Amino acid sequence: MSSLRFKAAELAVSRPLVHGTAVESLKATSIYGKNVFTIAKMKDYLSKSTYKELVQLVEDGSQISRDIADHIAQAVKTWALENGATHYTHWFQPLTGSTAEKHDAFFEPDDNGEAIEKFTGDALVQQEPDASSFPNGGIRNTFEARGYTAWDPSSPAFIFETVAGKTLCIPTVFVSYTGESLDYKAPLLKAVAAIDKAATDVVHFFDKSVSKVNASLGIEQEYFLVDLSLFHGRPDLQLTGRTLFGHMSAKGQQLEDHYFGAIPERVLAYMVDLENEALKLGIPLKTRHNEVAPSQFECAPMYEEINLAIDHNQLLMNLMEQVAVRHNFKVLLHEKPYSGVNGSGKHNNWSLITNTGVNLLSPGKTPKNNLMFLTFFVNTIKAVFEYADLMRASIASHSNDHRLGANEAPPAIISIFLGSQLDEILEEVESARVAKKVRNETNLWHGIPKIPELKLDNTDRNRTSPFAFTGNKFEFRAVGSSANSALPMTILNAIVAQQLIEFKAEVDKQIKKGTKKDLAILNVVRKYIKDSKAIRFEGNGYSDEWAQEAEARGLSNIKSTPKALDIYVKEETLELFEKLGIYSRRESEARHEILLENFYKKLQIEARVIEEVVTSQIAPACFVYQNELIENVKGLKDLGLAKEAFSSQLNLVERISKHTNLILEKAEEMRQSRKTANNVEDVREKSIAYDEVVKPYFDEIRYHVNKLEKIVDDNKWPLPKLRELLFLR
Repeated sequence: MSSLRFKAAELAVSRPLVHGTAVESLKATSIYGKNVFTIAKMKDYLSKSTYKELVQLVEDGSQISRDIADHIAQAVKTWALENGATHYTHWFQPLTGSTAEKHDAFFEPDDNGEAIEKFTGDALVQQEPDASSFPNGGIRNTFEARGYTAWDPSSPAFIFETVAGKTLCIPTVFVSYTGESLDYKAPLLKAVAAIDKAATDVVHFFDKSVSKVNASLGIEQEYFLVDLSLFHGRPDLQLTGRTLFGHMSAKGQQLEDHYFGAIPERVLAYMVDLENEALKLGIPLKTRHNEVAPSQFECAPMYEEINLAIDHNQLLMNLMEQVAVRHNFKVLLHEKPYSGVNGSGKHNNWSLITNTGVNLLSPGKTPKNNLMFLTFFVNTIKAVFEYADLMRASIASHSNDHRLGANEAPPAIISIFLGSQLDEILEEVESARVAKKVRNETNLWHGIPKIPELKLDNTDRNRTSPFAFTGNKFEFRAVGSSANSALPMTILNAIVAQQLIEFKAEVDKQIKKGTKKDLAILNVVRKYIKDSKAIRFEGNGYSDEWAQEAEARGLSNIKSTPKALDIYVKEETLELFEKLGIYSRRESEARHEILLENFYKKLQIEARVIEEVVTSQIAPACFVYQNELIENVKGLKDLGLAKEAFSSQLNLVERISKHTNLILEKAEEMRQSRKTANNVEDVREKSIAYDEVVKPYFDEIRYHVNKLEKIVDDNKWPLPKLRELLFLR
């Protein structure tokens, strides 16, 4: 290790953990929700009538009146000031993929030259941040700045605390002046409303008492930690989130000794601190453990209503960054920060729960409940089959392209793993002879096999499957670790809602023709099982054989983001979103453009970083070492030694020349290809040019840089190496 890198690493280790004191795990029940203005807390600050009306508004999603908003604003202000907040902000999720906020002080001067704390219903319900500087896909012109954030009452306000102070954060949607959504939350809320309506209508075939169906979500978050000082020694990590160079460490994950291993003390201190802060914000973190790759870890919360779960995950990623600095760490949320070891995902565990507490994806003990389970289970499978390309697009990004299909992540082919038991049950339902009459509930219906009550671990897992059933939920494993889960969950809820709408229409049609309701349901379920059979796969999704078989089944294998995103602007997709009221045609087209721009701009940044680091750091370091070798050869030659005595040094000089010349030549060629790509006006064609013409230089240059890293004097090498980054000290 070079002296510079050694000092940086030592500095990182020698600093105290958190402000000079050890971190203690606080009692969860004593701090949970401490910094959240929950419905329960509102009861102490609102009149009975206002509180009752607010609860009803949150339940049914109707619009809040300004009069009620004023009462709530006073309650929120009182609570926030009591807890030390000095500012407030509308906290929203623009199409950058991160969160955004503009802080305003409660303080206002009055007419007497004094000061008051002021917060009105108008300030609670709506603000006007500049919309022109956020991605908008052509919805807003640069000179049109007006946009609006609007309060989402279903997600409680919270206080975010830093060393600089406390800020009241109000979760909101973000829309343009002309009403188009400019964020991830607004479409998600529309998709949640769509699945609620469609699922409730279908549930009424079985239980009329259900009045609402909530989509539930649990998000497992994988991440890497790296020493903060070493991170600052890697411009590629700083600017792109991943290492663009680096020969793989001799020891990586091949011994399989990190997964579920003892958590390093320094990391555990970070995890405890993170959990304490998360619990205060009502984020119900439950699980922590080492992941497969060195310095890779995972945290996971309890399941929550989907809108809240996604808000909490976005907030959690902010917290992870903030808390990591206190421990002299940097959190890496990139899907593939290191080549040669596992990347990181964000497993989305999704299910549907009625307001009566029934999980619609959990089979019951009676034939009636079994049929209800089969209905929602098979409709979900059918939805993913019909809209597999849309599911693929929902997790497409520049960073996730590095991970999908690698030997630790699901492939780009969308398939569904059910486990042998459920797969056999569907085969039996499909092939069973259905009686014309249905027996009463005390007996089994003909054509419905007895489904045992499934346990969470009733079948083996398939980590190669992008969409797997895991007992009483589906796990969408292909979502990237840095992604906002709102997009894939908007898509999933939308396509299942549409499928349930079509299912109900088909069942109603049979009932009108005189078929008994339960038999009509079973007929359509059996048809869907047969129609969607191609999407079910129980084998190894990493294998070449599966790619060939998937093609024979007619399944898509779209490996690059620009082409995966095409589905967003196909006519059938535009019609689907318009029909469900989730995206207007303009919004769909804008999002397509934004995602493409994000893709090529990230490649553009990586190309520029590669060129800069190669020419200003790596090549000069190689020349310095090469000159030392040349001087060494000259000295040995002057002593009169035969050429054989310094042949190894000469060989190194030649190899350094070869690889250094190649990285400089390729960097220049890449720069020229980038200039050509920049002149392409069409955003899709520009993205493809970056993907297919510029990006191939990355691996080529990396190959030669890695060769140089192996032979150049360690003390001369300018970048911390992977063996230093991967193993925390």
